[in-house]
Amino acid sequence: MQVLRARHLLAALATVSLLLSSAAHAAPPTAAEKRADREALRAALMEVLQRSPLKSSRVGVHMQSLDDGTVVFTHNADELLNPASNVKLVTSAAALATLGPEFRYETEFFAEPELAADGKVKTLYVRGKGDPSMTTERLWGIVSELWHAGVREVGDIVVDDSWFDAERTPPGYDQEDSDRAYMAPTGALSLNWNAVAIYVRPGAGPGAKASVEMEPPSDYFIVENQITTGAKRARRVSVTSDPSGPQQKIVVRGQVPAERGGAVSVWKKIDNPPMYFGQTLKQLLTTRGVKVKGRVKGGLTPSRARAVYVAQSDTFDVLLKRLNKLSSNFVAEQLLKTMGAEARGQPGSFAKGVEVVEQFLERDVGIPRGTYVMKNGSGLNDANRFSTAQVNKLLRHMYERFPLSPEYLSSVPIAGKDGTLKYRFEGSDAVGRLRAKTGTLEGVSALSGYVTSASGEHFSFSMMANDFAGRAGPIVAGLDALGAAVAATGSSLGPSNAVATLAEGGKATGGIDDVAARIKTYLDLGRQRDPRNIGFLRTAWRSERDPAVRAVLAESLYQSNPHDYLGARTLLDSYSAGGDVYGRLREVARVLAVEVPGVTSMVELAAGGNTEALARVLELSGAAGSDAQAQAELSVALGEVARTAPEELVVALRGASAADREASTSLLARALVQAGQADHPFWKSLRRMLGNADPQVAAFAKSLDSTLSQKVAEAKAPRPSDGTVPVELVAPAGKASPPGTQRSGVSQDARTAETRPGG
Repeated sequence: MQVLRARHLLAALATVSLLLSSAAHAAPPTAAEKRADREALRAALMEVLQRSPLKSSRVGVHMQSLDDGTVVFTHNADELLNPASNVKLVTSAAALATLGPEFRYETEFFAEPELAADGKVKTLYVRGKGDPSMTTERLWGIVSELWHAGVREVGDIVVDDSWFDAERTPPGYDQEDSDRAYMAPTGALSLNWNAVAIYVRPGAGPGAKASVEMEPPSDYFIVENQITTGAKRARRVSVTSDPSGPQQKIVVRGQVPAERGGAVSVWKKIDNPPMYFGQTLKQLLTTRGVKVKGRVKGGLTPSRARAVYVAQSDTFDVLLKRLNKLSSNFVAEQLLKTMGAEARGQPGSFAKGVEVVEQFLERDVGIPRGTYVMKNGSGLNDANRFSTAQVNKLLRHMYERFPLSPEYLSSVPIAGKDGTLKYRFEGSDAVGRLRAKTGTLEGVSALSGYVTSASGEHFSFSMMANDFAGRAGPIVAGLDALGAAVAATGSSLGPSNAVATLAEGGKATGGIDDVAARIKTYLDLGRQRDPRNIGFLRTAWRSERDPAVRAVLAESLYQSNPHDYLGARTLLDSYSAGGDVYGRLREVARVLAVEVPGVTSMVELAAGGNTEALARVLELSGAAGSDAQAQAELSVALGEVARTAPEELVVALRGASAADREASTSLLARALVQAGQADHPFWKSLRRMLGNADPQVAAFAKSLDSTLSQKVAEAKAPRPSDGTVPVELVAPAGKASPPGTQRSGVSQDARTAETRPGG
């Protein structure tokens, strides 16, 4: 009976298997149908490439069938282009092949002399080997292990960073002077991706000093708190991080709203990784109850020291997901040095790491040295050059290389699901079918990976766009349309319809009153600052075709979670200074008797030093025209940005069009006169930039100084005769105010009227 049942079960399973197989391959396309699909795909792809702005950019595309090896589409595929973060595909492939998916990082803890019976350690040595995944939480767990190993008292803590060389930043990083977290340095002993979180909370009430907290807290940080609690909804927070000997100086400026939900967090890079690690370790040991009687210092671990504990990271396949899904520059550069140390001997260096990658590309993939340029592992700035044909060749190699292919493919973001593609390709056949690595720099956008078409065919592809002008949004939409077209091949929708759905431009819909009513609903949702609204807002944004309404939806998405990079990215891509967005939103603002939607959030990003947001605020200033209300709003905005991000504002002005710069400097001059501060942060920054080592930057600063001198004088109002209180006129950087020009006639009432509430 049991044998009979088993036979029936096997027969049933076989039937189910056959039915599933038949359903999956019920109607494979004929040769003629396949040719027709390919022709439709090529036509759709060429249509996208002929559209602006892709048509006016340098674009390379290479697509290949992984099933039969056929090159489906190619366009300038051999031209060397800047791949931006697509270089991480190269770095991760070489690391996976060199280190193996089971590789683990180790961080070693030694006692010298050995741990005494009473739990005392004269010197605790910590030797790092480049673990990029060490966090405060993991370090706390390690401290607990040390406690349970018997450690009760420690003299000095010596941090041994010698597994890597002393060069902390790779080629390409020197092209950008920034303290942003994505610029974090490398280190054999590193913590929290060599970045720190600064949390700002409002004080007891308007006017009170706000609270600044470091995570993790330690003696490594010197905090200068210049931030206050505002009575309005405005959130203008600027944080700078600079080295200060063996410590890090954190300066926080601006204001946070007193209302609930006014807290904000900002991540900044640190500059001395081993001291950051060591000071945090000291703090955690003290918190755990271990006495630390000495100090933290750098040094080498002596051979006589005895091991107390060895901490291991997750296996490399887990770390690989953080690299590619989140596009971590820090992890990429740590991997480059790790490959150098493991394959060429310590200390690991960028040069050794690049040698390992070049050997992998030539020996394993078949891409000869000298046919590309690779200087760093992350793709940051203008340092690397690859062709789309070369990247596609790498992708095909990794796809076919079992057992590495599952780990490699699973590390890449999935369209519409996770990583940097979480909110891209929504509503298309590419969702869940396309896995690709993004790449974004100024004037650069790239997308390379894998896609399965609706007909079941598998493709690899690489797309890069360089030297485009203006916003990245239209370029990204074009690249997404190319990917969606491949995914739609063989579907009822077809490539051309997929292209039309993703690449078509929006258009105004309905009268202004109708649009205003819809926008009011989304504004109300954004003011709630509730992350639970994100799903609804994201769906509405995806289906909305009116560009003005989409911009408001994007702002509400951002306000619902200001810490989400993808929300800020959506806002930057959706909001423009054109009449279809900013122009119509000014009309909506008059109908609803509110401030122009979107401006507050854009200024919030700009005040934090966001480069794209700064450029957008200058564009809005140029678009304000002769609208007095818009001019007043943007003058206040520029004044706020000048206070919290002065150096970034100067850089943005330098890169603006002549018309936008002219309008912006006029409005900025009004704001500076209104502020009435001789020690205004903007003047200080402009004065410093007059002596910049780059002669072009110094020359622009001098020109801006002269221009603002004239415009500040023009912004003076006649001496008041109505008893209003005048304000002091501030001298531009490096200049004394001429006699008789120390006060202007801008009244207190006028200043109050021009101070708009934020959001």
